[in-house]
Amino acid sequence: MITAVLSGIEIRAAGIGPVVRELGSVEFSAANEVWRDYHGTVGDPDRDRVFAVFLAGTIVSLARCRRHPDGSMEVDGVFTSETCRGRGYARMAVNALVVACHNDDLFMYAVESLAGFYAGFGFISIPERDLPSGTRERYTWAAGNLEGAEVRPMRRRAGL
Repeated sequence: MITAVLSGIEIRAAGIGPVVRELGSVEFSAANEVWRDYHGTVGDPDRDRVFAVFLAGTIVSLARCRRHPDGSMEVDGVFTSETCRGRGYARMAVNALVVACHNDDLFMYAVESLAGFYAGFGFISIPERDLPSGTRERYTWAAGNLEGAEVRPMRRRAGL
């Protein structure tokens, strides 16, 4: 097996195992295709960093970090194709994102059932009022009732 370590992320040669890397802007259309049925998520090369796990050249898992106009960074768009779930690919994509974006505080609304998963990357629960406005605006429809929305505001402080 051919293995290299790049920025703390283990990369395996294509065809031998999963390959994890940040997408270039010209590859965002491939991510958008994977995300098509996931909340209408699309990548914006001007604001987003997108990390993907590939198997045999095909994207099987994604994680996105979006810079909002207020400068804050929001993690979302974590998605693994249904046929590839349960193999740790989302963990690989989120790990790549956290390592690459470690210089910034990261914020998110985590699906309640996945709060423990994100805690493994250093995310902690915070009051919604502590989220930056760019992140908070995405859930204004919940009108402060996050329990009904089944999401939890979380933050990961900058650093490795």
